[in-house]
Amino acid sequence: MTIADVILVGGKLINVNSRTIDSIDVGILDGKFTFEATGAKKFIELGGSFIAPGFIDAHMHVESTMLPPSSFVPLALPHGTTSAIFDPHEIANVLGIKGIQLILDDADGLPFDSFFTASSCVPASPLETSGANLLSNDLEPLFEDERVIALAEMMNFPGVLQEDIEVMKKINMGLQHGKIDGHCPGLRGNDLQKYIDAGISSDHESTTAEEAIEKLNRGMTIYIREGSAAKNLEALLPIITPENANQICFCTDDRHPADLHLTGHIDHIVRKAIALGLDPVLAICIATKHPASHYNLEQLGSIEEGKLANFIIFDNLEEPKPKQTWHRGTLVAEKGKTIPNIQCCTDWSPALNSVHLPSSITRESFDIKVESELVRVIGLVPGQLFTEELHLPRTDEDVLNMAVIERHHNTGNIGLGLVKGFQFKNGSIASTVGHDAHNIAVVGDNCGDMYIAAQALAACGGGQCVVSNGQVLALLPLPIAGLMSEAPPTEVIAQQKTVLDAIHSLGCPMEDPFMPLSFLPLSVIPKLKLSDLGLVDVDQFAIVPLEVCES
Repeated sequence: MTIADVILVGGKLINVNSRTIDSIDVGILDGKFTFEATGAKKFIELGGSFIAPGFIDAHMHVESTMLPPSSFVPLALPHGTTSAIFDPHEIANVLGIKGIQLILDDADGLPFDSFFTASSCVPASPLETSGANLLSNDLEPLFEDERVIALAEMMNFPGVLQEDIEVMKKINMGLQHGKIDGHCPGLRGNDLQKYIDAGISSDHESTTAEEAIEKLNRGMTIYIREGSAAKNLEALLPIITPENANQICFCTDDRHPADLHLTGHIDHIVRKAIALGLDPVLAICIATKHPASHYNLEQLGSIEEGKLANFIIFDNLEEPKPKQTWHRGTLVAEKGKTIPNIQCCTDWSPALNSVHLPSSITRESFDIKVESELVRVIGLVPGQLFTEELHLPRTDEDVLNMAVIERHHNTGNIGLGLVKGFQFKNGSIASTVGHDAHNIAVVGDNCGDMYIAAQALAACGGGQCVVSNGQVLALLPLPIAGLMSEAPPTEVIAQQKTVLDAIHSLGCPMEDPFMPLSFLPLSVIPKLKLSDLGLVDVDQFAIVPLEVCES
């Protein structure tokens, strides 16, 4: 006779295997599901509430929450997320293997199943200067940790197509140890097929249904991304059918702390997908079973005999809002609050003091002098990571100066460019969150405020700030590698609000202009980006001049 620790009675089980709703009691024994118990130490009456597996984020960078795992988890659990596949390549680009190990250590022992991918592109490309350069030999030891389950997003798709020796070494290593995540925005046709034939299994960079369908038809798993910066759900939702849904997962990629706390995590994507017309059960399957199946996480993703008892309880199928979250058979969140007292015990001292300005930098370092009538301008696209290449007069309205300052090796590199879309005046914003090398990115309409903003971030060890008329209006310190804070999440969220209020006071209409700013240095997503080495044409994979040559 089997006596369960708990039996949940009177609930409606979301069966992600059959895609049905079953009226069946669910037992928990030693942290796992059981349906064989004849009794229990405790019975919990659900009164018709729904039971579903815990949500899984198929791909995210925890550093982008501005919080280490031990601070991220208390925000994620009330939203029903019980597992995530983290790619720590943000901190890897600053601190290398040392940074990855700090994240692994901080995630250990949390009431959350953390998995990791070995960051494949550090740096993301040769068109930027990062804090580290990780080769296959550097990454190989990471797979000794059973939580490291794949090679992270292979952003260097030109290297794959050209069969670069080191890139292929990383790919072969990834195939030996599990999956290889992809990252190939806009790649189509024969080039896409060669990229897939190398062994790359997934992609989260599709922005149109046409692009995603081609990748699906060629065998890729598509992660539909709905984060704080890139929002692709509405465009990609039409690709989902009952027949191909097993090749679809949800991910956030990057999620800011206030969005995570107030709006939600994967649960937000599920609710939005349902509101847009997706079948609720199918939406839950995409958020649970499908990422677990993709990564061969056999103990997760469904409510079955012997699997880990990670699950949520909610009332409204059309708008699932977890009222309870359970992890390995223990109630860990209820009514929007995390129950365990999770505290960070990680020594972050090796990740501090990582921001170094060139000693030669002055206000004049930010001055952009051009002689041509037309200049190349980075054009922001709302809600997307890709940008446009605009050819405009230097004096065109809303064209602001931008600088990316190398902060790792005292090279003195300062890339200068122009950007359109921020729409603020009389000030500057700056951030050390600048994917993927995380140099200092500064945008402003005058050199003095840009200089002061860069100085302010160097003084506090990194973060985000707003400057106007020579004064720092607001500052969000992120001293852990210039990416994260040890402060409580509520304090980080309050500081973020102060920074956003400050930039809004200068006329910027964007909800969060620091998100597009953080991706403007990313030299692997088209079209124009800016690194410390200069203006990057991603399609050409080359540095291009600021001035447009007249024919």
